[in-house]
Amino acid sequence: MGENLEVRGLEYEEKAEKKLKSWGILGSKYEDASDLLEKAGNSYKLAKAFAGDKAAAAYIKLADCQLKLESKHDAASAYVDAALCLKKKNPLEAVRCLEQAISFYLEEGRLQVAARHYKEIGEICENQADVARAMEYFDKAAELFQGEEVNSSSMQCKLKVAQFAAELEQYERAIDIFEVVASQSLNNNLLKYSVKGYLLNAALCQFCLGDSATVGSSLGKYQDLDPSFSSSKEGKFCVDLAATMQDMDIPRFTNVIKEYDDLSRLDDWKTTLLLRVKNKLKERELAMDDLT
Repeated sequence: MGENLEVRGLEYEEKAEKKLKSWGILGSKYEDASDLLEKAGNSYKLAKAFAGDKAAAAYIKLADCQLKLESKHDAASAYVDAALCLKKKNPLEAVRCLEQAISFYLEEGRLQVAARHYKEIGEICENQADVARAMEYFDKAAELFQGEEVNSSSMQCKLKVAQFAAELEQYERAIDIFEVVASQSLNNNLLKYSVKGYLLNAALCQFCLGDSATVGSSLGKYQDLDPSFSSSKEGKFCVDLAATMQDMDIPRFTNVIKEYDDLSRLDDWKTTLLLRVKNKLKERELAMDDLT
C-alpha cells in the first residue's frame, strides 16, 4: 500500500513538473500544477516516503506555485504542511518553513495564526535544547496572543519565557513575568489556584540573586498580593529557605528542601535553581572562611 502511494505521488509530481515546463496560460498552468503537487504531497505523506522528505519537497514546490498565483495564504498553508513533515527528521528546516509561513500570515493580518506557529517553533527549539531561541519565539507568540486578547495562550507562553529566562540566569526578567502572571491570575477562578506556584517560582529566582534584603521585601510583597501565601506550604517553604540563607546554614537549607520535596515533589527546574542557590551559599561560606 505504501509503495503504491509513493509511486502515485511520484506520478503526480512528474505531471506537475511537465505542466510547469509547458507553454500555456500562466495562471492555468500554475493552478493545474498546484493541484497535482498537493496530491503528490498527500500521497507521499500517506506513504511516509523517506520520513516525510518527499512530501515536504512537494509542499515547498506547491508553495512556490501559490506564490506565482499571488496566493500568500495558500503558500503559507503549504509551508506549514511541509514543516509538519519535517519536524521530526529535520527540525531546523521545519523552522525555516514555519518562519516563511508566519511572514505571510503577518502580512495578511492573521496574527493569531502567526502566534500559534511562533509557539510551535518555540516548542521545536525547546525539544532541540536551544533554550535561548525557544525563549525568543515564545516571547513573540506571547506578544501576538496578547494583542489578539487570547490571554490564556499569552500567559502560557509568558510562563515559558520566564522558565527559560531563569535557566539562562536572567532572573530579573523571570521574576517580573512570574509576578505579573500571579497578579493577573488572582481574580480568575480557574487560575487563582496557580498563584502560589507562580510566587514560589518568583521567590526561587530571588534566592538565586542572593540578596537577602531583597528576598525579605519580596516575600512581604507576595504576602500583600496573596494574603494566604504565607500560610501555604509554598510560602512556608520560602520563609524557611530565606532563614537558612540568612544564617548561612547549609545543612538546614538542604533539610528544608528535602522536607518540602517529601510533601510536594520538586520538578527539575526548581531543583536546578535550588542547587544554584546552594552552590552560592557554599561560595560565600568559603569566602568567609578565607577571611578568618
